[in-house]
Formats: sequence, structure tokens, C-alpha cells
Amino acid sequence: MHSRIYAIIRKETREIIRDPVYLGLAFAVPVLLMLLLGYGLSMDVKNIPVLFYDLDCSAGSREYMHSFTNSEYFRFAGLAGDYKEVEHAIRSGNIRVVIVIPPDFSRRLNKGRPAQVQFLLDGSFPMRAEIVKGYVSAINTQFNMRMVSQYLSLKGQSGNVVFPVSVEGRTWYNPSLESKNFIIPGLLVITLMFYPALLAALVVVREKESGTIFNLYCSPVSTPAIVFGKAVPYICLAFIDYLVIFFMSVFLFHVRFTGSFLLLSAGALLYIACTIGLGILISVISRTQIAAMLITFLGTMIPSFLFSGFMASITSQEITGQIISRFIPATYFMGMVRGIYLKGLGFNYYLWDLATLGLYASIIYSIAILSFRKRIG
Repeated sequence: MHSRIYAIIRKETREIIRDPVYLGLAFAVPVLLMLLLGYGLSMDVKNIPVLFYDLDCSAGSREYMHSFTNSEYFRFAGLAGDYKEVEHAIRSGNIRVVIVIPPDFSRRLNKGRPAQVQFLLDGSFPMRAEIVKGYVSAINTQFNMRMVSQYLSLKGQSGNVVFPVSVEGRTWYNPSLESKNFIIPGLLVITLMFYPALLAALVVVREKESGTIFNLYCSPVSTPAIVFGKAVPYICLAFIDYLVIFFMSVFLFHVRFTGSFLLLSAGALLYIACTIGLGILISVISRTQIAAMLITFLGTMIPSFLFSGFMASITSQEITGQIISRFIPATYFMGMVRGIYLKGLGFNYYLWDLATLGLYASIIYSIAILSFRKRIG
């Protein structure tokens, strides 16, 4: 049994090495995906172009505008001449937020009366709009505190504003709140879900199209030996991809890594075994390489993006999404990766996830073996 598995492994390894283009793509595509998505996908909202429609044109209104443009979150994009220009700027998509300062802004403040400032947001990107709304409110609050402090100083009182309740926040695990510490580890999971499965999905179906599959049908090698023999070289190949992606995340993207590399690698090995098994199952049931690639994309990339917790936590999803997430191996590895990277959590936190990935791999390989037997029959 072992010698036959080893023979299939050697045969499959020779097939991989024989095609330098295929071997090169096996390493180049994951790296390219990490570079493109790592640098292109960011949730940090900074340097937002802000347009001002200043109807007051006073020193007070200019001071209010400077409170926005002096922050790292907003970038001065100009002054609007009329309301039509405001509408055009937002409609064109060049401006995300417009601050409208009323004509009596300074006069009301000088009299100690509240002034009503309006801000207009482009809501076509809801998540970003919510973040921008929070920035505007925070900067406005800082301006109010500064105005109250100045008012008290003029009255001869202490300029320090003391509120009954103060809140001091501390952010654990990602103090700078940089999205790369959240995105890059997630991309490791997504990349290892899609591309290794895609490589494995072409293994059997390629032999079907060329006709060489009949050599296996006629050989005395058992079906489990064929399936495992074909899986092992791709598991090794994908594990090398994992190592490359990991070192890219730490040394190229400078993502904080505080946990155990051995624990992460053990989880990665089980996870890769799952994705390769899924790819081989797709290869067994597919008749053409095009069909195998399409099924792999629809069955791995899209679910892992939407339901694994990559962009939003699973608990915030609808109940249907939460149920779907339980059948995706990326869900379990996603939690492991982020917990190990940022929190440094140990083995006892992820015993259930490791066991689930092992069970998933056992089930998927069993189905692949049974499906392969049916095809032979």
C-alpha cells in the first residue's frame, strides 16, 4: 500500500517538475495575489477629500475648516462657489464629504448661541460613510471643547473643561488600528483556500482529457492510494506557498506576529489538506478543466470571501450566513490565523478548530475516494 502511494507521489511530482510554467505559476500566483490584494485592499480611511461651502467667510469659519484639514483624516479639496457645485462634486464621486457652514456661523458663536453646520456624505460606500461620519463628529466635538475653553478664559474662569464622566480607551492587539494587521492574515487564508484547490482541481480532470486516466483504471493501485498519492505533492507545494506568504506578511507588510509559528504551521497543514482534498474532489466529478476551474472559484473563493469572517465577523452575519460559514474550512483557520498573529493565543484555544479541520479533511477525502470508485465503475 505504502509503496504504491509512494509510486503515485513520484509520478505526480515528476509531472509537476516536468512543466516549468506550471511550477512557476504555482509559486508566482499566490505571491501576486498577496501583492495585489495586500497593497490594494485597505480599510484605513485617511486623506478624505473634503469640500467646504463657506457661507460665512469669517475668521471663525476658517478656524473651523482648519480643524478638519489639520487632521490626518481629511484633505482640503477646495471651496464651493454655490450649491450646484456641491451637488456636482458629490455626484461625480470626486468628493466624499462636504461641510456647509451657515452665513451666521461666527455671529451666533460670538453671542454664545449654537450654530448649525451641515455635512453631506456620499453614501454609495456605506461602511466608509459611517467611518467618515464618526471622524466629522469627533473633530466637531474637539472644536466645541476648544470654543468652550476660550469662552471660559474670557470670563476669567479656568479654561480647562471638565466633564462629569470621562472615557479613556485602550485598544488591545492592534493599538494603531491599522487594517493591514487585519487584512493580510486574512488574505493568507483566502489565498490558501483558492489557489491550492485550483491546482488540485486540474489533477484528475487533466488526465481525463488526455486519456491517461485509463492507465490508472487498469493499474492494481487502489483508489485511496491514487487519491492520497496525487494529494501529497500538492500539499507539499501549497505548504511552501504558505511559508512564502507568511514571511511576506511579516517582513514585507510588517504585520505583527506574536504567536507560535509551529501552531500556525500545524493549522496551515491541516487547512491545506482540506483545500487540496476539495480540489481533488472537484477534479474527480468534473469532466473538463474549464468546469473544474469554474466550480473551484465558485466553491472556494466566493464563500471564503463572504462567509469566513474575512471582511466582517461571523456573529454580525444573518443566521443563514452563520450556518454556511460552519461548512467552510476557511472559517476555522481564519479565527486561528488572526488569533495567533495578533493575540498570541496558544494550542488550548484552537483544539476545536484543529479537530474540525481534521474531521473536514477526513470527510472530504472519503467522498473523493468514493466518487473516484464510482467513476471507475
